[in-house]
Amino acid sequence: MAVLARAKRDELERAWNNLAISPQFEWLRRPETGLVLVRGRAGGTGDLFNLGEVTMTQCALRLTDGTTGFAFVLGCDERHAELAAVFDALLQRADDIATASRRFVAQFEATQLDRRELRSRRAASTKVEFFAMARDASPE
Repeated sequence: MAVLARAKRDELERAWNNLAISPQFEWLRRPETGLVLVRGRAGGTGDLFNLGEVTMTQCALRLTDGTTGFAFVLGCDERHAELAAVFDALLQRADDIATASRRFVAQFEATQLDRRELRSRRAASTKVEFFAMARDASPE
């Protein structure tokens, strides 16, 4: 589900258009946008603290075969949440559509890893090493 939530909407749209079927579903919970509290850790590993609030869109749906899909995505893009929930439901099936969906998700994950690595390299290239030189002065 995390890979689907982090995927870009246009990637999900392309995958949706490349599916052999157009799954029919009913809404259990239509996409709705709200706020969630984001927490962080001091220094990445230290004590928890409240960082702030971000918008999140959530939804739930059921395919005609009874498979249920859920989505929680950052932002307020209802279509992104809808597509993520449909793919979540398709991944739970045991047919060719599920296999195709797994391939799409694997591609999304590889793309996300590449993006993360690129951002990491860009950030590392701006790293500045600070050091202090101490002067050994003897008291007189």
